[in-house]
Amino acid sequence: MLLKDYLVLIPGIILAFILYSLSQGFNNIIGIELLGYSKSPISTAMIAILLGIFFGNFFKIRESFQKGLDFSRDYILKLGIICLGIQLKPFEFLEFGKIAIPLIVICIVSVLIVIKLIIKKLQIPTRMAYLISIGSTVCGTTAIMATAPVIKANKSEISYAIANITLFGILSMLLYPYFANFYFEGNSLFAGLFLGTAIHETSQVAAAGLIYDQQFNSPETLNIATVTKLIRNTFLVVMIPLFAFLYNRGQTKEKGYSILSIFPYFVLGFVGMIILRNVGDEVFSTDNNWIELINTIKSSSKIFLTMAMAAIGLSTNLKDIRNMGYKPFVVGFTSMLTVGIVSIFSIEIYIKFFI
Repeated sequence: MLLKDYLVLIPGIILAFILYSLSQGFNNIIGIELLGYSKSPISTAMIAILLGIFFGNFFKIRESFQKGLDFSRDYILKLGIICLGIQLKPFEFLEFGKIAIPLIVICIVSVLIVIKLIIKKLQIPTRMAYLISIGSTVCGTTAIMATAPVIKANKSEISYAIANITLFGILSMLLYPYFANFYFEGNSLFAGLFLGTAIHETSQVAAAGLIYDQQFNSPETLNIATVTKLIRNTFLVVMIPLFAFLYNRGQTKEKGYSILSIFPYFVLGFVGMIILRNVGDEVFSTDNNWIELINTIKSSSKIFLTMAMAAIGLSTNLKDIRNMGYKPFVVGFTSMLTVGIVSIFSIEIYIKFFI
C-alpha cells in the first residue's frame, strides 16, 4: 500500500476514537458523578455501539470516513482481540478449549437441523437460509461473506442475511451479559462459554465479554468468551466446504473457495500473545517495566475493542433491518433462541456429569 492509501484511513479511525472517548466520558459522568459509584456500573462498550447506531442513522456519515471505519471494524477489532491474549496462560487456553469444542459442535448441528425444518414451513430461499445458519453458528458476517460465493448467493440475499445477523447479534450482545450473570450466578467459566457460543459475531462476543467484565468485574469471563469464539471461528474451515458440497451436489464442481483464504489468522496472533505473556513472566517476573507493559496492552485491548464497537454502530443501517421482511426475521430469531437454549442445555449437562 502507498502512503496515500494509509492516509485515507485516518479520518474514520479518529472518528471511532472520538466516539470511544465520548463513551468513556458519558460512562464516568453517569456512573460516577451522577450515580455516585466508585466504578461506573455502565459499560463503555455498550455506550459506544449505541452512540454509533444513533449517529450513523440520524446523521449522514461522509464517504471520507468510511474506509477508516471499515478498518476499525475489521483490523482494529482483531488487534484488540490479539491484545486480549496477554491476559491468558496456555493451560487456561487448553482447559477452555476442551470444554468449548464439544459445546460448539452441538450448537452448530442443532441450529442447522432447526433451520432445515423451518425453511420448509416458511419457504425461504435455501441460499438465504444457508447464509443465516452459518452466520448464526460460526462467525457472523465473515462467515456469510465467505459462504456467499460458493453457494452463488445474490446481493439481496447477502444483505438480508447480514442485516439479520446484525439485528439479533446486537440484541443478544446487549442482553446476554446480564442474563448470563443471573442464570449462572456469577460463574465466570459458564458465563464465558455461554457468551462465546450463543452470540454471532466475534465483535459482538468481545463486546458482550467486555460489558460483562465492566459490569461484574470479571476479566475471566471476557477471556473465556473470547477463546470460545476464536475456536468457534476456526470451524469456518470445515463449514464452508460442507455448505459448498451440500449446495452444489449433483452440479459441476465449483472452485469458489480456498481453505487458506478463509482461515482466521488473527487467532494465531492471539495465541502468540499468550505465549509472549508466559515467556515474559518467566524471564521478567519481577521487572516493573514488564508489568507496566502488560497493563498497557490490557488497557489498549479495551480501547481497540470499544473503537471497533463504535465503528460497527456507525455502520449499522436500521433501514436495512426494517426492510428485511418477517420471514428472515423468524429464521434469525429462531437461530438466536436455538443456539442460546442449546448452549445453556449443554452447559447444564457438563455441570451435572463432569463437575
